[in-house]
This record gives sequence, structure tokens and C-alpha cells, in this order.
Amino acid sequence: MRLGFIGLGNLGAKLAASLLRQGFSVTVYDLDRGNAADQIGSGAVWADSPRAVAEASESVITCLPSPQAVDAVMTGPDGVLSGLQAGGTWVEMSTNDLNEVKRLAVLAEDRDIATLEAPVTGGVHRAASGEITVLVGGDKAVFETHLPVLRAMGGEVIHMGKLGSASVIKVITNMLAFIHLIAAGEALMLAKQGGLDLATSFQAIKASSGNSFVHETESQVILNGSYNIGFTMDLACKDLGFAEQLGSTFGVPLELAAHAARIFEQARCAYGGDAWSPMVVKLLEDATGTELRAPGFPAVL
Repeated sequence: MRLGFIGLGNLGAKLAASLLRQGFSVTVYDLDRGNAADQIGSGAVWADSPRAVAEASESVITCLPSPQAVDAVMTGPDGVLSGLQAGGTWVEMSTNDLNEVKRLAVLAEDRDIATLEAPVTGGVHRAASGEITVLVGGDKAVFETHLPVLRAMGGEVIHMGKLGSASVIKVITNMLAFIHLIAAGEALMLAKQGGLDLATSFQAIKASSGNSFVHETESQVILNGSYNIGFTMDLACKDLGFAEQLGSTFGVPLELAAHAARIFEQARCAYGGDAWSPMVVKLLEDATGTELRAPGFPAVL
């Protein structure tokens, strides 16, 4: 299968690299050609536009930072839908708005192009090792055809059901991660202010009923001081906004998610949209005048 890959940011670059390692033929595009240097060096072919990617591919994968970026890449005058042949497939790996995915899928269907949504979860470090979890929504037959592609990028691949289902569960998992991140910061600060050794406290929490995936990963880069999890404050705020939209749509009061969204917006105002999302914990550090640092933890996972 000839693949196209559009969007070579922190996450997309890792996913595209996994495809190349597994021997797939990949044509790539990004707004910044410099982001594609490693992929081109590993055998990818550069294209000058999303349309050119689509013309060279049977299936096109997008991994982009916002619904607006996805729309521009798909429907613009030089977009994917103008170049992908009938019978092709669009695989959307961005964390996107449920209704936007469905809207674009209708436009694709009008051109006899199938759509799979396949957002991922587990962190950029797991994308780099090919172990990230892939959550998939869409037609089962199209899913099965693309299963070798999805497995090349991820460890566990879960078919959630019809188109739209993966967007919902991805927003849910991100919502939980952001709530856990705030909670982990508060827990570590309690330990610090209580006079406990933070490295030992990290291990104790990890071995306890209070453990979480976020604590095991993001607490480490907080304790290092880099905060670098490869995921920005802008993206966190966007995804929490999606969660609040789903709560409104489905009639579910999301009090914790709404509170987390306010805290992340405060952090974005304080540190900027390009700041790493774990810097939300720096609000607590600044408020107490106390840094959460311990030796032996990595700057990047």
C-alpha cells in the first residue's frame, strides 16, 4: 500500500518513522519541510502539497494540531480530496472534533473515498518506539485492510466501532490524563511540603492504589524540571474544550473537566501556548515558591 503522511510534528514524525521502519512506501508533507528531514533520510518521498501527497498515495494519513488545520489540508484548493483517487482512504490520526470528522467524511464519501479515524494515546515516547495505542473508528472492512499499517505504528490497536467513536474515546482519555496531571502535581507538592523525599515519594505513589499512567510518565519530567512530554499547552486546552463540548452534547455535567480546563487556561496565560502541558504544575510551584525537583529523573522519556 502506497501511503501519504501529512503533519510531521512531535507526534506525526514518530508515527511516520515507524511506517518507514516497517518498509512502507511513504510520501510526506509538512508546512515546514525541515520537519521531514529525518523521514526523507529514511526513504520517504517529499511532496510539495497535500494534493501531491494524495496523488502519489492509496491512503493518506493526517496528524495535525487543530480542526482548522485538518480542514485546510483536506478541502483546500490544493488539498487531499482534490488529489486522492476514488477507492482511496483518508486516515485521520489527529485529535479532532467529532462533528468535524463526520463532516469531512461525508465530503470524502462523495468522492468514493473511505474514512478511518485513528487517534493515538500513550505519549510521544511510545509513538517513537512503535508502542502507542491506536484507537480506531470506521467501517470494519476498511479497518481490517489497514490493520498492518496501524500495527506498524502502534502496539495495541482497538477498533472502537463506527466513525466518531474513536474521537469520543480519545477525548475521554485525554480528559482523564489532564485531570491526573493536575492531581499528580498536587500530590507531589503535598509530599514536598510535608518534608518527604520526592524520589521516594514518586516510587511510593507508583506502587500504590493512587498510581496512574500520567504519574509514571509525566511526574518524571516534572521532577527533572524539563516538563518536556512533547505535548503543548495549546493542545491540552484544545482537547479539554472538546471534552466540555461532548459533556454539553451528551448532557453529562463534567465538573472536574471544567475545573481542569480553567486551570490549564490559567497556565497557558502564564507560560504561553507553546509551553509543555506539564507546566500546569508550575502554577502550584509558583504559588508556593517551591520547586518539585529530585535527582535521577530524565529530561525526556
